[in-house]
Amino acid sequence: MIEPKHPWETINMDWVTGLVPGGKENLNSCLIIVDRFSKSMRFLPSNKEDTAMDTSLLFWNNIISTCEVPKIIISDRDPKFTSEF
Repeated sequence: MIEPKHPWETINMDWVTGLVPGGKENLNSCLIIVDRFSKSMRFLPSNKEDTAMDTSLLFWNNIISTCEVPKIIISDRDPKFTSEF
């Protein structure tokens, strides 16, 4: 794998599910995004029932709007990443 040369150029994305629901929205999972250059991480609370559209909005609002569009996204090919993302 090619090593990234800039922050947020290459990222890893994966879900942690099965969390105890919490907060006013009863969020029960977390999308974890890791920048492979800096090793910084973002933890985005979400719901296991979220759709691909919900996931893309979460990604847009928390990553693209504050960092940049990654050139490479590494994931486990979860349907939330591959269907409409």
